[in-house]
Amino acid sequence: MAPATATKLGYTPPDGGWGWAVVFGAFISIGFSYAFPKSLTIYFKEIQEYFFVSYSEIAWLSSVMLASMYAGGPVSSLLVNRYGSRPVVMVGGLMVSTGMILASFGRTIVHLYLCVGVIGGLGLAFNLQPALTIIGTYFQVKRPLANGLAMTGSPVVLFTLAPLNQFLFDSFGWRGSFLILGSIVLNCCVAGALMRPVNKNAQSKSDPPECNGAAAEETATSDTSTQSANLLTKENQEESRSQGCVHKIIDPTLFKHRGFLIYLIGNVVMFFGFFAPVVFLAPYAKHQGIDEYSAAFLLSIFALVDMFIRPATGFIGNTKWIRPRIQYFFSFAVSYNGVCHLICPLLPGYVGLVVYAIFFGLAFGMLSALLFEVLMDLVGAHRFSSAVGLVTIIECGPVLLGPPLSGALVDIFGEYKYMYYACGVFMLVPGIFFFIMHYFNYKKLDEERRQTVALEMRTCDEAMNMLPMIFSRCRPVFPKLFTVPYPFRLSSSSYIPPNPALLYELFLLAYPLCHFAYPWGYMYPSLGTNDIDR
Repeated sequence: MAPATATKLGYTPPDGGWGWAVVFGAFISIGFSYAFPKSLTIYFKEIQEYFFVSYSEIAWLSSVMLASMYAGGPVSSLLVNRYGSRPVVMVGGLMVSTGMILASFGRTIVHLYLCVGVIGGLGLAFNLQPALTIIGTYFQVKRPLANGLAMTGSPVVLFTLAPLNQFLFDSFGWRGSFLILGSIVLNCCVAGALMRPVNKNAQSKSDPPECNGAAAEETATSDTSTQSANLLTKENQEESRSQGCVHKIIDPTLFKHRGFLIYLIGNVVMFFGFFAPVVFLAPYAKHQGIDEYSAAFLLSIFALVDMFIRPATGFIGNTKWIRPRIQYFFSFAVSYNGVCHLICPLLPGYVGLVVYAIFFGLAFGMLSALLFEVLMDLVGAHRFSSAVGLVTIIECGPVLLGPPLSGALVDIFGEYKYMYYACGVFMLVPGIFFFIMHYFNYKKLDEERRQTVALEMRTCDEAMNMLPMIFSRCRPVFPKLFTVPYPFRLSSSSYIPPNPALLYELFLLAYPLCHFAYPWGYMYPSLGTNDIDR
């Protein structure tokens, strides 16, 4: 697990300055990416009645949108590495707007799947990943705080859109509402304009030109790759560069990374129950006979709590007590979500749903604020873009299937409680898995760190044992150097061992010189005197 401060970016992130404007832009982009599919659930019951479809079929609308957002991760990663975050986010805002406008003229539920789900979902993918990536280029020490503030955009936007969507529906119907929402999401283009590439202090000269489109989000290319590329012909260089670009999108070596595999396995199970409770919160309330505005207000309560817990989680995660073991904090957040879903069916009436919305908002906000921070902590900022691309494309399966499977449970049993029980299990099991596996992962990392320190100390001890030979080689060349009491004389009773690391550096510098100078002490005896053995 990479330390929080260990990066291979090739420059020092500013940790402030224009970075806070970038965080604000990411706040808007991430807010629409995560909140927009949830806010559309306000229209589900009416769209379901309009097209005469089941709970499972209407759930596919959010699932297709979320799955497209996750599946578009590698494509977004390619475009970010080639062009930078700013143009990709602006194009994404245009795509979401176009999808919503086309959906307002839809005549079938499949039309909505294509416009809202596919086109809108890909547009959200072009908003999400660039915003997450560019934060890692601007922040290092304050990265958990910056990520927490940016992820706060989701509850803020959801808190605003939930009652707004209900008002728009009452005033203009779902078609007119989709048309207005298409204009609102154009604010993502403004957010993208704020994402100026970072001004690096040290540019890496080894990046291939084809992958250099925006220097802001580039990671430093290894020196080994540069040396080998210089030996290739022009055709082979082009092939090598194209392969380097592919590795920046999908890095196969991540599947050998122990921490990444733990994260991936747990998240695949977790995402089967991650979005469904939010998607069905308002329909669940309406199913119990609660009016539309009160049902929409549950989403506002959920978003309000989520809004404050995300930055608080960023502050807590940035403390010296939590950050070295932040994976345990994430494991607790996942388990806490599962417990909330298991308790939800036991809380009666509207008051019970309000209590559930409050505690669920706390759990969901903690998990969302840590979701990508822990991935960056595991793989490092220099591999984060590739890791996000791999994670999102693999997770699109459970994201796509989770809500429809939950809706199928509602269709089969006619009640929502079994759906919440299933989601609780899907969250609680990965939480326990994370606790156990990260315990062994931290233990293994500590052992590897101790072995590295022991190897360095053994190397320093060997260097100290070589000192007598170094001085004996140097004495014929520099005889006067050894005619006075010297702190390095090993026979001195007052000898205090110097710093081993410094002695090792002295050995590396002096040993080649002594090998070269040793014969000259005999060829030119005038360089020495006869009192060297004094």
